[in-house]
Amino acid sequence: MVRYLERHRANGDLMDAAVAATALGRSAGHPSHHQALEDIVGRVPDFTGPRKRALVHAIFTMLGAVDVQDEVAPEAFDMSALHPWAAVQAVAVKAILGRAAGRTPVGRDDVTLLVSTQRPGTVWEGNLFIHLSVLHALVDVPGMERVVEAGLRTALMHQREDGGLPFVTGTDTWCTVTAGLALSSAGAPREVLHRIARHLVQVQRADGGWSYTDHAQLTDTDCTSVAVEFLHDLDADAFHAPIRRALDALIAVRGADGGFPTYGPGTPSEACMTAAAINALGTQGRHPHLVQAALGFLADSQMPDGSFPPGWSSSRLHTLFRSYLAARPYLRQSPPAVPDMCRRIAGLVHSAQNADGGFGQQNGAPSDAISTAYALIILAGQGDLAPAVRATGYLLAQQRRDGSIISVPDMLGPRPFPYHVPLLTDAFVLLALGHLTRRIRPSRLVMPGRRLSTAQPTERTTP
Repeated sequence: MVRYLERHRANGDLMDAAVAATALGRSAGHPSHHQALEDIVGRVPDFTGPRKRALVHAIFTMLGAVDVQDEVAPEAFDMSALHPWAAVQAVAVKAILGRAAGRTPVGRDDVTLLVSTQRPGTVWEGNLFIHLSVLHALVDVPGMERVVEAGLRTALMHQREDGGLPFVTGTDTWCTVTAGLALSSAGAPREVLHRIARHLVQVQRADGGWSYTDHAQLTDTDCTSVAVEFLHDLDADAFHAPIRRALDALIAVRGADGGFPTYGPGTPSEACMTAAAINALGTQGRHPHLVQAALGFLADSQMPDGSFPPGWSSSRLHTLFRSYLAARPYLRQSPPAVPDMCRRIAGLVHSAQNADGGFGQQNGAPSDAISTAYALIILAGQGDLAPAVRATGYLLAQQRRDGSIISVPDMLGPRPFPYHVPLLTDAFVLLALGHLTRRIRPSRLVMPGRRLSTAQPTERTTP
């Protein structure tokens, strides 16, 4: 672990540098905890700000920092609209910060909740970060010695060969739905797609949704929406029942504002999740009023520069492409705000292309493959394909001999801490190329070994 942290003290990420240096007791010359705190809080949705500030304080407290003295806002521990993961994490953070401040020990109800997540050999909901937070919260509670010792042994079961530990034990279902949709868009063999579909039907949860991993029970809008899209594209009739159950699950968490949250009902709606839900609801054509209300929420969420509030990706282009795809089928029957939203998305993307043809995660950032894939999905739906061709050239230059794509960490969890799932880059690049190839056709036959020099748009311009 020490060797792993040594290697990551200078990886360019402010938070990584600060926590690694703190854990190693070598904070001198590294970013201060307060610098890291302000950087982190500036990259999360507003509604999570107080909780994230408290979480960062707790991280440095767990690592033995003594200069984190800022007062934490009481709303950081408001449990009224938290899904189960966030609730457990909030209780753990409250216990850790309370102990550091010399306040009353953890209450009986809080201890009961924290202990309920501990089972030897099993990481609750597949979330190793929460698992470790719980152990830190319980470490000084009388009578919890065996619980903590067993929990630590469970955590160490997941140590990687490089010495580090992952944020979660796996992202199998999220990877499966994303790769399935990408393979479908690229024309993969149907027997492969049906194998994926059979697995998804087996792991669909009791409420009709899907979680990010087969080892978690809490379902989310993201995985559920993409699973619906994939099953519908593959065989809407054969998978009618699981699709219907999934749509019921989505509608059950819809917010009063017309938007959709990541997790359960009553939690704040988010732009990216709302776009995902629209894409799923649109497969059936039976909920036009829900779709229009969601599009209204989406348009209202757009910021002055054309982007959207932070979501679950390090790249602002992630929510952009999903919102673009969500809105495109409804431009003619929607209020002017929706076509205007699409125009602003397209304008931002065109202005953000780098000289090498690629796109970065944020304005001015160097190009990376997964952000470029997000942008290419939008560019493939435009009249002028020249920017799409340039983006494709950048992507092809990032491909390894085995077909995989080189890129940077993109997914966030807990927000805004990035984690890397290489397969997701491959999937999103494949999805983007699938969108592009549905848009273009060769202008003439191309001899083997020769580069395709020109392409003509097809009559159909489906994004």
